[in-house]
Amino acid sequence: MRRTLRVGAAVFNAGDHHAAHDAWEDEWLTLDDGTPDERLLHGLIQYTAAVYHAGNRNWSGARGLATSAEAYLGELPTDYRAVNVGAVRSYLGRLAADPAFAERAAPVPLRVDGDVVHAEDLSFEEIADAAAVVAADGDAYDGDVVADAVTYAREEVESGTSTTRFVALVFEFVGDRRRRGLVYQRLREHVERRRGREADVEGLFD
Repeated sequence: MRRTLRVGAAVFNAGDHHAAHDAWEDEWLTLDDGTPDERLLHGLIQYTAAVYHAGNRNWSGARGLATSAEAYLGELPTDYRAVNVGAVRSYLGRLAADPAFAERAAPVPLRVDGDVVHAEDLSFEEIADAAAVVAADGDAYDGDVVADAVTYAREEVESGTSTTRFVALVFEFVGDRRRRGLVYQRLREHVERRRGREADVEGLFD
């Protein structure tokens, strides 16, 4: 659960409010209705959706989701699983009362273990999960390119090499939403170059 929470929090805090729910959804679907963990993930998923709709000025959608999310989180302790549930709940209450509040106040960043989680705070396996979530959101990025980049980055980590080009680019891809298009182009170029080298030697010694 902690890994799931951290990945979703980092994606949300990077500004990917639509994508964040995908980090939590698979685990949420395995949980029994009404359990504290189910209510937490359900509430966070609806929080991200409320913020997303408010950002698109869908005021009725934002109000309805904020109301529902506040209810799901309502019976949990304010720091359940070391997430800042209380602060999120307060923001949702303001949003439910006045969805245009979102234009005056940024959404509450998600904290896990007391800290606002950013991409650079994630472990390699967590950033791999986050990269897959971001790549799958919409049609802007080729998921196979990102998956290969993660594979090459994992090889860098496991080999202990001082060259960590793919590792750095994967972290940037998740964490720097403003420059993500440019980062993805660089990532794709490096992946295609690496694929080309692999193709050149494939079968040489069969």
